[in-house]
Amino acid sequence: MASTMLSIASASPSAKLSMYETLKGKVKLGSTNLSTGFIKAKSFKRVSMTVAVNVSRFEGITMAPPDPILGVSEAFKADTHENKLNLGVGAYRTEELQPYVLNVVKKAENLMLERGENKEYLPIEGLAAFNKVTAELLLGADNPVLKEQRVATVQGLSGTGSLRLAAALIERYFPGAKVLISSPSWGNHKNIFNDAGVPWSEYRYYDPKTVGLDFEGMIADIKAAPEGSFILLHGCAHNPTGIDPTPEQWEKIADVIQEKNYIPFFDVAYQGFASGGLDEDAASVRLFAARGMELLVAQSYSKNLGLYAERIGAMNVVCSSADAATRVKSQLKRLARPMYSNPPIHGARIVANVVGDPALFSEWKAEMEMMAGRIKNVRQKLFDSISAKDKSGKDWSFILRQIGMFSFTGLNKAQCENMTNKWHVYMTKDGRISLAGLSLAKCEYLADAIIDSYHNVS
Repeated sequence: MASTMLSIASASPSAKLSMYETLKGKVKLGSTNLSTGFIKAKSFKRVSMTVAVNVSRFEGITMAPPDPILGVSEAFKADTHENKLNLGVGAYRTEELQPYVLNVVKKAENLMLERGENKEYLPIEGLAAFNKVTAELLLGADNPVLKEQRVATVQGLSGTGSLRLAAALIERYFPGAKVLISSPSWGNHKNIFNDAGVPWSEYRYYDPKTVGLDFEGMIADIKAAPEGSFILLHGCAHNPTGIDPTPEQWEKIADVIQEKNYIPFFDVAYQGFASGGLDEDAASVRLFAARGMELLVAQSYSKNLGLYAERIGAMNVVCSSADAATRVKSQLKRLARPMYSNPPIHGARIVANVVGDPALFSEWKAEMEMMAGRIKNVRQKLFDSISAKDKSGKDWSFILRQIGMFSFTGLNKAQCENMTNKWHVYMTKDGRISLAGLSLAKCEYLADAIIDSYHNVS
């Protein structure tokens, strides 16, 4: 603890009294609290004081900026306007804009209670039953890479934790290798690689002129990547744009990555939640695996099973041999041990119960189709509302071409601020809105907000 001695002289008795009262208990000097130690040596002309100054050892730590996504929710909660909308966080809501717990999740939890399962530690790699079903869900149960035991799968802390574990693997065993990230991409991707000490750069993806995919720019930038690069790809329902390559474009992307001997790195956060079909949403990953390529795949069950707070996901590494997969898995476990020791069990058991039980699995697929269908209906209604109201001739059809829970509106930062300040619509400043937080009843209100912001704010 640091301390400072202050000697205060006063010119008059009233000035002396004022200073004494100020310093009597606590003194605030700038941003530093001064605690009075003792007072002595009174005289008619001088008052001497000793003041101990408590200076925090953490004074050098500055205030971090609010998270660009989670901060939106905090601002939304503070707003009292009746028409406010939270379109920032990617979390599914019902038509009444309430959180939704899937029926199959409730049934899976009831099974756990009936079985009286304990809360003992899991192995470092997680729940074996979960690891088995999650790899099968991703790659297909009959995929040769699974039968040949060429996949290293470990349970991770949802998508974020799984990505972070993979980043640690890259940093340790591929020192200096660069990860290429789409521009734009999910905001946390850059944070993850920065904190892991992994260099990254961006490849072109979004074309603001067409509000679509800049495919030529994407291919050119991937081709120009340094040797040994990892190419981060969104398996489906690209976040934040909702713009996915076509099947033909996926083939071309795979051609380039294979020719250049890069390592594809998939982030799969919406399997089954984007199109409503599990196999359809995993097609991109399976295409690369079928070519015999080694690849990394992070999975999340936050969206498709609504297990946001359970932090359940997985990291999969498809290798060229079973021996390589065994060694990779051993090192993933080694990295996980000092990071979080072992993963939580509750969400893993839910997934294992749902995916591993034919009846629950069928019910889950039906619920996913329902959720994906609601978002598609909202997307269509928003497009219809904007098209009917906007007489400028602007083409808004990109809304329908996008997929998944997000729509990239093309609004700039100033226009997004108008959406919030005037219309009480909370969204990220890059123009992304979460259609999962929109109801059919609110589509016309949102259409008015978008049209006003687009045409009346430069």
